[in-house]
Amino acid sequence: MAGLRIEVDHDLCVGSQICVLTAPGTFQLDEKGQSVVLDADGDAREVIIDGAEGCPVEAITVYDESGERIAP
Repeated sequence: MAGLRIEVDHDLCVGSQICVLTAPGTFQLDEKGQSVVLDADGDAREVIIDGAEGCPVEAITVYDESGERIAP
């Protein structure tokens, strides 16, 4: 879990909340209704990946400790 880097592309994010519902310890919506990373270690690694992969517009990208893209 430690060491993940999570990026949210706010040009793509539509605020579907799937990431928040899937990984609430990691993601939250900001005042504009877009996803932001609350805590990159807030949920289990698999849950964070599921949250990113659930994004309907692929606005969330997750990288592992080596910098390799692991989701979506």
